[in-house]
Amino acid sequence: MTVQEIIDLEQEYVLGVYSRPGFVLERGAGCTLYDSEGRAYLDCAAGIAVNALGYDDPGVNQAMQEAASTGMLHVSNLYHSAAHARLAQLLCETSFADKVHFSLTGADANEGAFKFARRYARERGHEDKYEILAFSNAFHGRLFGSLAATPRPKYQDPFKPLMPGVRFAQFNDLESARSQMDERVCAIIVEPVQGEGGIYPATQEFLLGLRSLADEYDALLIFDEVQCGVGRTGALWAYQGYGVEPDILTAAKPLAGGLPIGAILMRQKVADAMHKGDHASTFAGGPFTTHVARHVVSRIAEPAFLAAVEEKGQLLRDLLEELNSPHVLEVRGKGLMVGAELDIETGPLIGKAAERGLLVINAGPNVLRFVPPLIISHDEIKRAVAIIGEILQEL
Repeated sequence: MTVQEIIDLEQEYVLGVYSRPGFVLERGAGCTLYDSEGRAYLDCAAGIAVNALGYDDPGVNQAMQEAASTGMLHVSNLYHSAAHARLAQLLCETSFADKVHFSLTGADANEGAFKFARRYARERGHEDKYEILAFSNAFHGRLFGSLAATPRPKYQDPFKPLMPGVRFAQFNDLESARSQMDERVCAIIVEPVQGEGGIYPATQEFLLGLRSLADEYDALLIFDEVQCGVGRTGALWAYQGYGVEPDILTAAKPLAGGLPIGAILMRQKVADAMHKGDHASTFAGGPFTTHVARHVVSRIAEPAFLAAVEEKGQLLRDLLEELNSPHVLEVRGKGLMVGAELDIETGPLIGKAAERGLLVINAGPNVLRFVPPLIISHDEIKRAVAIIGEILQEL
């Protein structure tokens, strides 16, 4: 099929909720994607911060072959599987968590976390303690509960009424958070580094303050690490770079190197509030995906790997700042989760970058987001920034 035939076929049969550029991706290797015409693209989007080990990784390929050799792509959570248990063990041993519950996406991991928090409050005799405190610029997903905690009128208004009981405070403003707290709040949810909202890292003071507020009001502190977790910030879990532990942590995007999986990590006190039948998912935690995820997390958890992510992230931020473009207002982020705030909308720049063989995405209308595979090289980082610099000069 030609490129246009594929695009026409998609437009005829696929629901049109995405805007896509006019090429068709066909294969990938390392940090490079190739389209059906043979053009190469340096990928600094990584499937929206998903493909942490890039494309065609030998270790991931071997893990998939091992998993496929069992013949068990799916058995459901009605039965035990070794891969499921081993991944849970690894996630607990590398984090604060005592227990893990698997999901399929980041959005439904957050929905599950909300359920667990409400159940925890009721187990402690608080029937009216069910509200969630979230923050400005947050993004927690597109389902009814997670969308209710994502304060974007563009996303929310067409689907109201959403889940009730969500209130908001200003991100990185502890006094604003305190003003919203009372005995009805069962959980505080926050991204240690906001992703879709513009790549805003939380301050340590803010997260420490939220930890204290949660303890003061017997609420659970939930860290949404769907985008910033699993090595993205230079620590395996973003909270580890702050020295502040949550009660629940949600993860998803990079966990299985591109296969769909989410996870809810929790303290024992949260697990004790949940009972058989309280929550479920048909496809979550399957043996194929969890076997691959264990390989991915084990690789990323290596200290040398994480140190390299932090070092390459610093290089990326330094090079973006050295562009000295009047269009660049601020460069911010942690590790290989970097945003360049511009004084112009990013749409035209993203299009021009793709024409020159670079894939980048936005985080809001005027923030250029860099979330490349964590294996990206120094030379590839320099090439990506050089392309952006050339485009900004032309603008």
